[in-house]
Amino acid sequence: MSEVVLERPSTAILIARINRPSARNAMNLPTRAQLLQAFCDADKDPDIRVLVVAGADDVFVAGADLKEFDGLSSMNEVLSKSHEMWRTVNSFRKPVIAAVSGAAIGGGCELALSADLIIAGKSAKFGQLEIRVGLMPGAGGTQRLVRTVGKYQAMRMCLLGEIVDADEALRMGMVSEVVPDSKVMERALEIAERIASLPALALMQIKEVMLAGMDVPLDTALMLERKAFQLLFSTEDSHEGVRAFLEKRKPEFKGK
Repeated sequence: MSEVVLERPSTAILIARINRPSARNAMNLPTRAQLLQAFCDADKDPDIRVLVVAGADDVFVAGADLKEFDGLSSMNEVLSKSHEMWRTVNSFRKPVIAAVSGAAIGGGCELALSADLIIAGKSAKFGQLEIRVGLMPGAGGTQRLVRTVGKYQAMRMCLLGEIVDADEALRMGMVSEVVPDSKVMERALEIAERIASLPALALMQIKEVMLAGMDVPLDTALMLERKAFQLLFSTEDSHEGVRAFLEKRKPEFKGK
């Protein structure tokens, strides 16, 4: 049975669903490898505009599979190259939506935080619990969390290993919106369809500039924005968008 099930609800949208029900979707090396492949293939497929990452109805991802950590040495961890999956996820150029129901713990929380939008069900719970087993977040948790919710909330979650529910995550600015559990995928796909109908090159430039601009001085970030803005004037979609607006019709974007 595949640890990552791929679904294609439409030509422009790919769902990558973590599928290890016996382990509460805990990610082991095969799961990471399959998720890495899904991201690589989706990045190269010009028809795919949006990737939705999901788990089961009762659990998103309950963290890493700790069975693989038993007796693991530092060198074994380095040689496992598990970080390659996260590097691929982090460099993915297209919009990513995390559809989260149930627990998103440890690596599951980090996977959700790597998305561009998080649609959380009422049952969603987020936490970095690595401190409870003598470890720390190792796939971006310390860095993404502090950039998302600020120092004091991020420190509370990582130092104490505290879990926050969906409503608290929304108040902290950690998720995009909270919906009933039964509506999580429906809402994620609704947003994915809206994004997929928009000009792909502009979407990629917005994502790239926003993420790159977070870590540089404001003047540098504004320069990145200006250059990307100017570049988009050379795209067919920008010309089509302007003409459609002037002609009072719906634009037909082609991703060019």
